[in-house]
Amino acid sequence: MTADRRHQGRYEEEPFVVHTLARTSAPRLLLTGALGLVLALGGCSDEPTEAPVPSTRAADIAADKVSPPQPVVPPTWPLTGVAAADVVNRPALAVKIENPPEVRPQTGLDQADVVWEQVVEGGVTRFVAVYHSVVPDEVGPIRSVRPMDPAIAAPLHGVMAFSGGQPGFVRALADAGLQIVSHDEGDPGFYRTRGRAAPHNVFGTPATFLSQADAGHQASPGEQFRIARRPELATAAASGTPAGTVALTMSRSSQPSWTWDAATATWLRSESGTPANAASGARLAATNVVVLRVDLIDSGTTDPAGSPVPETRLTGTGEALVATGGRTVAATWSKDDLATPLALVGADGQPVQLAPGKTWVELVPNGTGSVTLG
Repeated sequence: MTADRRHQGRYEEEPFVVHTLARTSAPRLLLTGALGLVLALGGCSDEPTEAPVPSTRAADIAADKVSPPQPVVPPTWPLTGVAAADVVNRPALAVKIENPPEVRPQTGLDQADVVWEQVVEGGVTRFVAVYHSVVPDEVGPIRSVRPMDPAIAAPLHGVMAFSGGQPGFVRALADAGLQIVSHDEGDPGFYRTRGRAAPHNVFGTPATFLSQADAGHQASPGEQFRIARRPELATAAASGTPAGTVALTMSRSSQPSWTWDAATATWLRSESGTPANAASGARLAATNVVVLRVDLIDSGTTDPAGSPVPETRLTGTGEALVATGGRTVAATWSKDDLATPLALVGADGQPVQLAPGKTWVELVPNGTGSVTLG
C-alpha cells in the first residue's frame, strides 16, 4: 500500500539568459614630450578606441549564468500518492465493514484510500476500509474484527474502529500498536440505524472516531505501497500484459470481479456479475487491484454460531498479481512482521510501483480460491 510514490509537479523553466557587462574605455596616458603627461579620456583622443574584448575567465562566465529553477514537487497523500495542496496531517482510520449480500450497498466504502478484502467464516468476505485523504460523513455497516486484522492495520499505526470481536482478537490489535475505538466499549461515534436488523445496523462517524486519537496516534501514516509519480510509470501500466477483467473466487459464496474502464481509468467492481455500488450511488472502483495468494488457516476459535473462524496468514511470502491501467503483472509479496508494510517485487527483482489513486487488496486463499484474467 513508501517511497517512489508521488505525482511529479509541473514547472516552467525560465529561459537561459547570459548577461553581458558593458565595458567603458579606460583612461589612457599619452606621453607629450620628455617631462609632460597629458591625460586623454576615451573619445577625446584622435586615436581609435579598442572594441571590448569578451571575458573568457571561468569566474566571469559563471557570474553571467542564471541557474534554472528547481522543480516543484507538490505534497502527496501517503496512502494514494495523489498530489494535493492541502495534505493534512492526521492519523489513518481503519474501519471493519461487512459484505454479505443483505447489507449492500455499504456506506462510505467508495471513499476509502485502501480497502482490504478477506474471507471470514461461512465463506463471506469482510473489509478493512482505510480512510485518510477523505473523511466521509458516515460509514457502515460496522462489524467485528478478525485475527488477520493486526497484520493489515498495524503498519498504519493509527486508529481502528469496529463493533465486536473475541477478546483475543481485540487484544492483538492493541498489542500491534493500534488505538482501538470500540462500539462494545461505548466509545463515541457509533449508532444504530433504522430499517436494518441487528447486527447489520451499526454505523459510525469517522470524524468522531478520529477526534479520539491520543498523543501517540496523531501522525499521518507512512507509505504502504510504492507509488509512481505518474500513472504511466506504474509497473503494470508500463510493462504488464493487457487484461480487461480480473475475476476472483474468494470462496463458493464470494466471487467478485474487476473490469477495466478506460473512460475513468479505473477498475470497476462487481459482485457475482452484478455491478457493485456504494450507498451514494457511486460505482465501487479502484486505480490498482492487488491480488495476494494467501494461506487460510484455522484460528482455533469459533464464532457464536459454532463455525470455525479462519485466519489469513499475512506474514511471510507468496504469489501476487497487480492490475493497473488495463494491464497486469505477476509479482511476489512479502511481509516480515505485523508492523512492516507489505512489499511487492516483480519478476525482475525490482519493487512494483502502483499508480496514484485508490487501491483494493484481495486476499485470495490458496487451494480454494482462484484468479482468472480475461
